[in-house]
Amino acid sequence: MIRLVTRGCFTESYAKGLVSAPEDREPAVRKLIEGAGGELISFYFTTGDSDFMVISEAKESESIIAAMLAAVAAGTISDVKTARAWTGAEFKKVAERASKAASHYRAPGKS
Repeated sequence: MIRLVTRGCFTESYAKGLVSAPEDREPAVRKLIEGAGGELISFYFTTGDSDFMVISEAKESESIIAAMLAAVAAGTISDVKTARAWTGAEFKKVAERASKAASHYRAPGKS
């Protein structure tokens, strides 16, 4: 399973809907993620440069991208950014691959 972190912003439509009928949106987000083949790990409302953060897992990233695309298409979220997340142990394996690959790289201007 891969872990993804998605951040984004609410549209005016989302804000109007939530203010007119306040609700816990986590069940709706969970249903969306699961409907696309993923698993919701955490859902947070945030402040700063984004309004929400979703941490999810799936066998492949396309499941989560599809879920977010569906929400964007509904006109309720925008500025969505999804990034892969690794645990320390998982990223150690990436670093080990990089260590092996480094001997095959020549920097520009070096012979």
